[in-house]
Amino acid sequence: MFQKITTSELEKLMQLGNIKIIDVREKDEVDSGHIEGIIHIPLGELTSHLNKLKKNQVYYIICRTGNRSHIAAEILTELGYKVVNILGGMSCYNGELA
Repeated sequence: MFQKITTSELEKLMQLGNIKIIDVREKDEVDSGHIEGIIHIPLGELTSHLNKLKKNQVYYIICRTGNRSHIAAEILTELGYKVVNILGGMSCYNGELA
């Protein structure tokens, strides 16, 4: 199983240091506003891009509302990656957007 946190908790973690965030939304969604420094991998392409990820790194997974990130977190957890799902996704995120 994987950990889940709120967008408020994510914002606090971002202030503390460099964390790795994977945004699994589609390109047009990401283009309309995203968190600075994300790794963009649409959910449908996730397993094709595993070579970009390290199993010893914790990844915070986000999407629009939390549904796709939950699916991505399940997939990555089953494959041995350390992930945290962001509840509510970008619809609840109040931080700065790029």
